[in-house]
Amino acid sequence: MSEETIEDTVPSDDVVPHRSSDEVERALEATLFASEEPMSVDALAAHLGGLENGAVRDGLKALVVHYEKRGVNLVERGRRWHFETAPDLAHLLRREREQVRRLSRAATEVLAIIAYHEPVSRAEIESIRGVQTAKGTLDVLLEAGWIKLAGRREVPGRPVIYATTPEFLDHFGLASRRDLPGMDELRAAGLLDPVDDALEEAMDAAGTPDPEDCESAGEDGEE
Repeated sequence: MSEETIEDTVPSDDVVPHRSSDEVERALEATLFASEEPMSVDALAAHLGGLENGAVRDGLKALVVHYEKRGVNLVERGRRWHFETAPDLAHLLRREREQVRRLSRAATEVLAIIAYHEPVSRAEIESIRGVQTAKGTLDVLLEAGWIKLAGRREVPGRPVIYATTPEFLDHFGLASRRDLPGMDELRAAGLLDPVDDALEEAMDAAGTPDPEDCESAGEDGEE
């Protein structure tokens, strides 16, 4: 056999071995179970040896169905996947009463404005609220992990712009910003203090846009 023929029969290192759907699901299950942090589709595909993203998504969908009635569920938060305790069983894992985090009126307004209008600068937040925003208010939200610095606006002065984080989505049980509820839904769910009526006024004055449009704008504006 010629040298050229021999080389042609040796498998290339770039070839991804074929995996059945069951093998993909088991590999994803093991990877997510062992991972300390939620993982994106891209990260999972790379971890599994360059598996196609489509195969990863199909495997994740199958696992979601498999675990939907189990003690843990596979969920997507901010385009990252992880296992979490089924909501109806969460009380079994609580040894102490959770301290509900109550934001100040100002912090609640700022968080809502960022969530529905991101990415936004401090000046834009103040324009919507109609009052100055203390740096401490933004610091509280940064420390909570619900907002992040998302780059700088390409205008004179290049002000810092803010956006929400995957932790924000996880805390409020949202898969993406497209799932942001309206004010009535938030209040009915007990996620807002009834005294925060000014928040609704601020959102109405700003003209709350469609969440899907906000997400598209947020992705274009982030650096």
